Amino acid sequence: MAELYDDEEFIEEDMGMDAEEIQAAITLAIEDAVDFIDNTISPQRAVAAEYYAGEPLGNEEEGRSTAQTMDVRDTVQAMLPSLMRIFCGSDHVVEYAPTGPEDVEMAKQATDYVNYILNQDQDQSYIEIIYATMKDALVKGSGFIKYCYDESEKTQSYELENLDDEALAALNSNPDVEIDMLKSMTSSENPEAMHSVRVTHRKKIGKIKVESVPPEEIVINRNARGLEDADLVAHRAYLTISDMVELGYDADEIEQYATTSDTDFELFNVEARERYQQSSFENSEMVRRVLYVEAYAKIDTDGDGVAELRRICCAGPNYEILRNEPTDMVPFAFFCPDPEPHAMFGMSIADLTMDIQRIKTAVLRASLDSLAMSTHPRVGIVEGQASLEDVMNNEAGGVIRMRQPGAVVPFNLPFVGKEAFPMLDYLDQMRENRTGVSKAADGLDPSALQSSTLMAVQQTIGAAQQRTEMIARLFADGGMTRLYKGLLQLIIKHMDKPRMIRLRNTFVPMSPDRWNADMDVVSNVALGKGGDVERMQMLQQVAEKQEQLLQQLGPENPLVSVENYYQTLVQILEVSGFKDPQRFFKDPSQQPPTPPAPQEPPIEAQLIQVQMAEINANIEKKKAELELEREKMIREDDRRRDESEANLVLKAAEMNARYGAQVDVAGIRANADRDRELVRQLAAQQQVPNVPVA
Repeated sequence: MAELYDDEEFIEEDMGMDAEEIQAAITLAIEDAVDFIDNTISPQRAVAAEYYAGEPLGNEEEGRSTAQTMDVRDTVQAMLPSLMRIFCGSDHVVEYAPTGPEDVEMAKQATDYVNYILNQDQDQSYIEIIYATMKDALVKGSGFIKYCYDESEKTQSYELENLDDEALAALNSNPDVEIDMLKSMTSSENPEAMHSVRVTHRKKIGKIKVESVPPEEIVINRNARGLEDADLVAHRAYLTISDMVELGYDADEIEQYATTSDTDFELFNVEARERYQQSSFENSEMVRRVLYVEAYAKIDTDGDGVAELRRICCAGPNYEILRNEPTDMVPFAFFCPDPEPHAMFGMSIADLTMDIQRIKTAVLRASLDSLAMSTHPRVGIVEGQASLEDVMNNEAGGVIRMRQPGAVVPFNLPFVGKEAFPMLDYLDQMRENRTGVSKAADGLDPSALQSSTLMAVQQTIGAAQQRTEMIARLFADGGMTRLYKGLLQLIIKHMDKPRMIRLRNTFVPMSPDRWNADMDVVSNVALGKGGDVERMQMLQQVAEKQEQLLQQLGPENPLVSVENYYQTLVQILEVSGFKDPQRFFKDPSQQPPTPPAPQEPPIEAQLIQVQMAEINANIEKKKAELELEREKMIREDDRRRDESEANLVLKAAEMNARYGAQVDVAGIRANADRDRELVRQLAAQQQVPNVPVA
């Protein structure tokens, strides 16, 4: 949070205006803007809210019908489903556009990250934020979304028991933990001291915060034409002292601005009193509140003649400045269904239908009164000749006592309410012409759809939906575009570190520090392009043509790619209401590239390979033949040696028998074996090595 400006001399030297001059200027600007909102704009919005809620019109008569129509509510409720489907049915209603080829991937990443922040990183759901804002816009003509980087401090107190010295030392070393109470004890069984403590844990949480702000809490100077050129835009609210402490203020300093009784707590205007009429604030410390104003004002603080945008935070009914710091953005997005040229505030759907609701209510009440008089007619009696108690008794079949015939005369009045039915139809047609909301918009109008061709039905429904589509486009190009631009600036300014998020069932790293802050924002809300049925038919035709081209020309054709076909399938799923296309199809851009198919060598190389293979085959054949010859030689040598050895044994036996002479057979055999081994070694040395030709 910014430092407080406590030193008046520092303000004078740095800004050119002293603290009193700044205080006087900001107080005058806030008071004038508050007077404009509370006395001019807010009463009109309060009346619209009363019509939407069906509050009594103030012209009711006792004894007459008090029924009323709900045209404002019916019209708003008929528009909301279509608007919610447009803005919550897809993640690509608004997206970032790259400023150059190097920003294409970053623009996709930024769009995914901002959608993640809106849908999954908020305390309040994105659907609730959009619903509240659009409902405010349709009913009151003003819907506001505030976006900021929240650095509030979260405080939590709890008690811990049976801690040893090491655990206590760990608590003392934690800068975010403050020990409020410490109790140490020992026992004969456990001489080591055990500690019981009550601690307060304070933690600063930095995150992008998006919220829908009630219109009565926004203050704008009376001459503003838009948020961009407004001299003052402020958000005022009654916050508790605890809320102020979370914003970084000192509780003792804020105490002087807190309310001290119920009479000190005054809501801003009639609009706020209508909203909080069921709330009550007791005089207790838990609900004591402080009027806190966060103003974004253009003020010339340095005296150079050029007004600079500053964020000035004030407290109390006198708007005493607590913080004063420069800023580069007004963190609000404004939604209006029917903006007026050259004006900040336009018209709402309630402004278009309140008079119709008032007239229809009068016609309906008259019709019901006529029906009541025709079914329960009034009677006249001759005074003193009939029992007044019997006449006042409405019991079916009840007896009326009369002293003479004709003392009771009924006044039969015909029912004339049917004459008013055409007027009701005329008023409904007037409402349809003003707002575009009709039964045909839902495809339920028998008079428009019966015995009609398909094209006529589609044209009827499309014409009825054009007003809603125009409002959706105004919301997208106005408030949503400004919201996305502001979120991009906040992310780049405050989130300079990569972050891992879960996106389409995959954890994806986000790097806001690499994004381009000048990326443009474009909306994808169609205007005058037909309804979902027409878009679905066109997308299916495009998909069929893409399939035909891919089959005939292959994936590498000059007309359509697999990525184009994937984007068509994504659009079909979005029109059908499915937000996550990854559940059905894989994104081709996220898949690893397919390795290239091996190319066949040229004919010359193939001929060389065939010749080399033939040479290798001949070498192998020659080698086999030599090996066979070697084996034959070894075997022939073994056979001859075996025969010689056998003959030697026979000769030795014969000489021993005939002459008694001893022959050294073992020595001769050893010499023969040595010669045989020598022959084998020589044959092995002559073997041809297995060396293929390269």
